[in-house]
Amino acid sequence: MAEPTGFLKWQRITARRRPVSVRLHDWLEVYEPFARETLKQQAGRCMDCGIPFCNNGCPLGNLIPDWNDLVYREHWREAIERLHATNNFPEFTGRLCPAPCEASCVLGINQDPVTIKQVEVEIVDRAWAEGWIRPVVPPNRTGKRIAVVGSGPAGLAAAQQLTRAGHAVAVFERDDRIGGLLRYGIPEFKMEKRHLDRRLAQMLAEGTDFHVKVNVGVDLPVSELLQFDATVLAGGATAARDLPIPGRELCGIHQAMEYLPISNRVQEGDLPEPTITAAGKRVVIIGGGDTGADCLGTAHRQGALSVHQFEILPRPPDDRAPTNPWPTWSNIFRVSSAHEEGGERVFSVSTERFIGDEKGHVRALAAYDVEMVDGRFEKVVGTDFELPCDLVLLAMGFVGPQRNGLLEDLGVGFDQRGNVARDGSFMTTVPGVFTCGDMGRGQSLIVWAIAEGRSCAAAVDRFLAGDTQLPAPIEPTARPLL
Repeated sequence: MAEPTGFLKWQRITARRRPVSVRLHDWLEVYEPFARETLKQQAGRCMDCGIPFCNNGCPLGNLIPDWNDLVYREHWREAIERLHATNNFPEFTGRLCPAPCEASCVLGINQDPVTIKQVEVEIVDRAWAEGWIRPVVPPNRTGKRIAVVGSGPAGLAAAQQLTRAGHAVAVFERDDRIGGLLRYGIPEFKMEKRHLDRRLAQMLAEGTDFHVKVNVGVDLPVSELLQFDATVLAGGATAARDLPIPGRELCGIHQAMEYLPISNRVQEGDLPEPTITAAGKRVVIIGGGDTGADCLGTAHRQGALSVHQFEILPRPPDDRAPTNPWPTWSNIFRVSSAHEEGGERVFSVSTERFIGDEKGHVRALAAYDVEMVDGRFEKVVGTDFELPCDLVLLAMGFVGPQRNGLLEDLGVGFDQRGNVARDGSFMTTVPGVFTCGDMGRGQSLIVWAIAEGRSCAAAVDRFLAGDTQLPAPIEPTARPLL
């Protein structure tokens, strides 16, 4: 390493967030610029650990010590080449991934880990600014045609890899813009869509063909889809988990993915104002994960009167528990930018029913505290309460892919978890039809989606050509630590 004792000289420093009073009045990303000299020091904290567990902690197998060393030595162009060797879209993961690599950093055994995620995003942002990132056009074309259904991170990663291998790739998206959850599920304050648009322009120049407003199985018959030499299903896990309790039919109760895309469409200029808004309302978000935090930050910017975020699990500890050792993902209490902005987080609580007014609109919910007994949530007697609310957002995750339409028409099989079944080469039960991302592994992280897309692309290339030079970072049966 360039600075073997850097971890002894410098403490961990992360990017500062813009003041809450400022950022709540816009939709720009929340972080302030990171000083170049500070970043060099942070990269220099990467120690000569011998076995870089961060490589394994990252599903993409990112060569983290390599590009930390290159940044410290100010070899930025070599750093982006090393970063792109394993990750198609580091500007996405650098902003959106929760960084399991940092949880497995060897320095994190007894100190604060290296700020890997910050170094990653600074490398790619500088590479774009310097004009180092250009289209990678394949020297030869194979004549093979591949359909990719879905344009989220898994579909885009598979499409870019297969295009660069020389295949003719057509990406089909049923929405009006390319990007999937990157486009309409991630709020602008977490990732401005200019980063997505810039990468899509590169893919277009490389030869990837995009088709929007095409609902495969409806607008494009399955019979036509099967005319391609291979098909990649990357439609995600879009079936949201519901809360079937009394009062669920009341107005003012929405799934998170009914609420978040509307806000993004306002930012795109499609709508003058959101059709579902938290402005002036008492909001309750049911679900304590990342999607719930996205709803929280959005509600703040829309001018919510108050926001409560419910989580059925107990509050995580501030530090690793003895049963949660390094290098596994650290299940600790975290404060996102949205949580920093306000609202009340309520742990160990379960909603019993929704209460409506005379017009059929939700006006309150009834809930109670819970505790874990023998692996089950049990009601704590005497803790019943009612909480007034005008808007309820369900952010409880997803149960699998949408089955009706494309998947049923194709006749693919499903595994015990309800995901599209696949073999060791990412192929479904239908020959020539592959699947990757959340559709095949279940709801997971963006970094897993990109890793699956890359590995699936290698499997498709091998299926079509008999061999492949494309990297395959994971096996389809791999499961995340997170």
